[in-house]
Amino acid sequence: MMIRRNRRITERVKKERESFAGTNRRRNSMNDQPQSRVVRITFLPANRTVEFEPDRLPYAGHGRERSILDVALNFAVDLQHVCGGACACTTCHVVVKKGEELLSAMGDEEAEKLDTAAGLTLHSRLACQAEITKPGEMVVEVPRWNRNIGQLGKRVIG
Repeated sequence: MMIRRNRRITERVKKERESFAGTNRRRNSMNDQPQSRVVRITFLPANRTVEFEPDRLPYAGHGRERSILDVALNFAVDLQHVCGGACACTTCHVVVKKGEELLSAMGDEEAEKLDTAAGLTLHSRLACQAEITKPGEMVVEVPRWNRNIGQLGKRVIG
């Protein structure tokens, strides 16, 4: 029952993202338009912000190149990924609070895996699969139940 409901949510999210990708949005202010090829990501709840130029980011080898997980590993941001970024689990499940338009479209494999994720939202993504394709500003939240899930003996903070 829960998987069926999650699948419906995931299918609706994919359709909304596909229709959004086809529209041309006008920006309201100069602050919305990045001055360079810089990507700025804030990871919540740690409130840690990292900035980088996508072409200069070394590939860390987990998940897709320039994925949210790849960025987190490059900047030593604690983001669980028990399967090593192979899209085989949901421990890198994140909620994109701002900047979804900067990410690649969700693929079928990611959508199917997200069906099994706890706390699925319309803005859920797997950090190992969500590739950053454009410069801009993003805010990503690591849900409480995913923090330190793969580390035995460590206390969950937050």
